[in-house]
Amino acid sequence: MKMKLVVLQFFIISLLLSSSLFTLSNADSSPCNGKCNARCSKAGRQDRCLKYCNICCEKCDDHCVPSGTYGNKDECPCYRDMKNSKGEPKCP
Repeated sequence: MKMKLVVLQFFIISLLLSSSLFTLSNADSSPCNGKCNARCSKAGRQDRCLKYCNICCEKCDDHCVPSGTYGNKDECPCYRDMKNSKGEPKCP
């Protein structure tokens, strides 16, 4: 009887932990992820491109990311006009 109780408790705790991990993994999805993945798909330094693309996209009210893998920044003025500390374009 005691063994069945231990197994049942283990099962319930495992179920609760797995459901909380699923919720956490979905929590960081944003409208920018897919757009930035497409934008940075041909970048030489994808990790850097994705980092800055997501920063720029999140800062823009409409979560705009230009189409294509390069250029087209006129589609998203907020994204286009962001500058880094050196005054250069921030967004890839």
